[in-house]
Amino acid sequence: MPTLSIVIPAYNEGRTIQLILNKVKAVSLRDQIAKEVIIVNDCSKDNTEEAIQAYIAANPQLNIQYYRHEVNQGKGAALHTGIQKATGDFVIVQDADLEYDPNEYNILLQPILDGFADVVYGSRFMGGNPHRILFFWHSIGNKMLTFLSNMFTNLNLTDMETCYKLFRREIIQGIQLKEKRFGFEPEVTAKVSRIPKIRIYEMGISYYGRTYEEGKKIGWKDGFRAVWCILKYNFFSK
Repeated sequence: MPTLSIVIPAYNEGRTIQLILNKVKAVSLRDQIAKEVIIVNDCSKDNTEEAIQAYIAANPQLNIQYYRHEVNQGKGAALHTGIQKATGDFVIVQDADLEYDPNEYNILLQPILDGFADVVYGSRFMGGNPHRILFFWHSIGNKMLTFLSNMFTNLNLTDMETCYKLFRREIIQGIQLKEKRFGFEPEVTAKVSRIPKIRIYEMGISYYGRTYEEGKKIGWKDGFRAVWCILKYNFFSK
């Protein structure tokens, strides 16, 4: 039976981690695909640990693999751990907040299962799904980063910075990833784009964005880091 590995990096997400796990549990994947949930707690300072352990104890039927970093290393480092522990046929990244909807896994799986794609990005900027209206400059920043990335990768993505990236497992595990914080998106995009004959697709997804008061973590400094990573992994560190 094919399996989807769902990698969830978590840092101070005690308030929402059980809610997102409920959504993951409720999803019925097409073609009888099984779920492997891989949670990596990046040394949270709140009750994330207790919330995860309580959820695992209460839901033994859900295949959850739990790992904890002893020191905080960053979202990228948590993703590295989760990706390397994955055993499924496919791997998807799922944030621990509620900005992305696990009900849309089947949308992202479609191009791969139909034999067209090796990698699928979920775009917040295409399609007719719900999108929360939030920050103008944040959206402009996302589009500028995507434009800059596309210039160097020669891809025509609409949303390079999206959380929802779905890979065939052998592809993502075959990439040596280095960025430990929020540089994962431009790094993985640059490195995937150089794989010979790679087939990358995009599908429109919903986006239920958080405000900073609601727990959003990424800021303008991360945008500058993303620009550096686009340059670094397309020119200086291929």
